Amino acid sequence: MRADARRNYEALIAAARELFVELGNDAPLDEIARRAGVGAGTLYRHFPTRADLLAAVYVADLEELSEEGKRLIATEPPGAALDAFIRAYLRMSMRNSAIKRAVQALLSDTAPVPAALTTCRGTVHAVWAEMLERAQQTGEARPEIEPGTIMRMVYGIAMAAQDNPSMAPAMLDVLLAGVLTEAKQPA
Repeated sequence: MRADARRNYEALIAAARELFVELGNDAPLDEIARRAGVGAGTLYRHFPTRADLLAAVYVADLEELSEEGKRLIATEPPGAALDAFIRAYLRMSMRNSAIKRAVQALLSDTAPVPAALTTCRGTVHAVWAEMLERAQQTGEARPEIEPGTIMRMVYGIAMAAQDNPSMAPAMLDVLLAGVLTEAKQPA
């Protein structure tokens, strides 16, 4: 992608994320283009449908989360990496709960799931699996826990705390107490 096209793409993703969080799935596409500083034609060249744009915003978030997970795996002890990754996933889920709900609605429709979303979700699942397996192998995480269970629980916290974000830390502490072994639980 040319540099100017890449800038436009990134500006559209940023504007779409902001507007989808603000207004939900019904955010006007023309307003997204305006906030990004591009014309509607540029938006539609990059994202022919609303579903394509929603998926691209969600993919960008998942890619960021995946990179954070890989960095944690490379630099932190297993239990600390898992703790930090769970916290990063919660921050992303709380920040983008409206986007995630819109993507889930998209996935429940009959529209085909964009390939980039499927690939990126697989990458994040792989990072979760590696992160948890490392912590389980060192005895820092309970052996019976599965990655999908943690993901659903963290998302549940994000949804439960959506209207009152101050509730999230206490709920997260309970989750971490159930995932990490006693020696690795937060103070």
